[in-house]
Amino acid sequence: MPDKWSSPEQVAHIVRQCLEEGKTVDIDGLGSFQPDSRLGCQFIPLSLPTVFIAYVQEDAKMADRLFDDFAAHGFDPWLDRRKLLPGQNWPRSIEEAINTSDFFTACFSHRSVTKRGAFHAEIRYALDCARLVPLDSIFVIPVRLDTCSVPARIQRELQYIDLFPDWERGFRRIVSMLTRHMKQVKKPAA
Repeated sequence: MPDKWSSPEQVAHIVRQCLEEGKTVDIDGLGSFQPDSRLGCQFIPLSLPTVFIAYVQEDAKMADRLFDDFAAHGFDPWLDRRKLLPGQNWPRSIEEAINTSDFFTACFSHRSVTKRGAFHAEIRYALDCARLVPLDSIFVIPVRLDTCSVPARIQRELQYIDLFPDWERGFRRIVSMLTRHMKQVKKPAA
C-alpha cells in the first residue's frame, strides 16, 4: 500500500493548507509558493544567489542574524536549523547544499576555532568544492564574529571580513562584494 503522504494530491493539499494559513512554502532547489491576495498564491522560482552558512552551535544567534540579513538583501541563505527536514540525511544534505551554493560563509569565533566537529568538516568540504570553481571566482567567505585567530590555511589563502565591532559595516562589505561578483560572473545554466 502506498504511503498516504507520497501522492501528489496529498502534497498539493498540504501546500494549499499552508498557503491558506498565510505561510510560505519553500521547496529546496525549486522556489517558493507564497500567499498572494490578488492571485491566491504565486510560485516564485528560485533564482537568488545561495549562501551556505557554517557555524558552531554556540554561535547560533549570530548565524541566525546572518541568515536573516542575507535573506533581507536578496540572497537565499542556507542554515541547517532552518533548511533540514525531520528525518533527512543531514550529512548528505549538508554536502549537497555546500556543493550547490553560490557562496560558503564560514563563521569564525573564539568558540569555533578550537571546537572539533562538523564545522571544520564543512569548511574542509567547501575548500574542496572551491577547487572546482574558476580561480578568479569567490566561493569561501570567511567572517570573524569576534577577535579570534583565523586558521593559518584560511589566512594564507583567503581574505576574511570582520563582523565586529560594527556588524552593519562588515555585512555591507560582504553584500557589496557578493553583488559585484554576481554581476561579473554569470552562473552557468544547469
